[in-house]
Amino acid sequence: MKNVLLFVILILAGFKSFSQGFELVNLQESYKGNIGDLIKAPVRFKNTSDKPIVLIVRKISGEIGSTQKNFLCLDANCLDQRADDQIVRVEAGQTLSSVQVALDAGLVSGHSSVKYIAYNKSNPSHSIEFEVHFDVEERAEKQSIYASKHIMLKDVYPNPVVDHALVDYKILNDQVKAKIVIHNILGNNQGEYDLSSSEILLRIPADGLSAGIYFYTLYVNNEGVLTRKLIVKK
Repeated sequence: MKNVLLFVILILAGFKSFSQGFELVNLQESYKGNIGDLIKAPVRFKNTSDKPIVLIVRKISGEIGSTQKNFLCLDANCLDQRADDQIVRVEAGQTLSSVQVALDAGLVSGHSSVKYIAYNKSNPSHSIEFEVHFDVEERAEKQSIYASKHIMLKDVYPNPVVDHALVDYKILNDQVKAKIVIHNILGNNQGEYDLSSSEILLRIPADGLSAGIYFYTLYVNNEGVLTRKLIVKK
């Protein structure tokens, strides 16, 4: 009788452990993107129990470039991973698809990785460690949108822009003064950005711009030589 009772207790204990369980599903070996991209990797947690659980997702370590940033995103809200944890609720039997690990790919190609731990808030001993890998590649060569003996403007991307736009350029004459000016549809100046001869990429942040249509103009020695549309989305 005692053996039967012990067996029942063990079965119930095993069921209880299962009822608090979760797993990570469909995580790829690596995620690819180009220089300047925001690369997002979906992280799907499946609740294998019959009760809702609350998960804490925390970054453990990372190997990323000096111009890169790592984010943990829930829906469209991304948290810079120098900061707090992310807390998510997963209903019984649900596979949660709203969590993403993101990498601002920066200005240099190469391999980056970040390691996380996810654990059940009510049972921290039940945890899963996982690592997300990113491969950042050179952007495919495109025909320049402007070229002269002074400067080559290869591209301004992404367009539409959400977080920032990258100006891909090359100064051919060190004595030239070049800049990009952003203005709205009324012609009001929204920002000026010098193009240094020692750089080939310029980052233009969009956090100070409302969603809408803007224009960027390339100035060479204070003369406007090219104007194109720039769309900002939020």
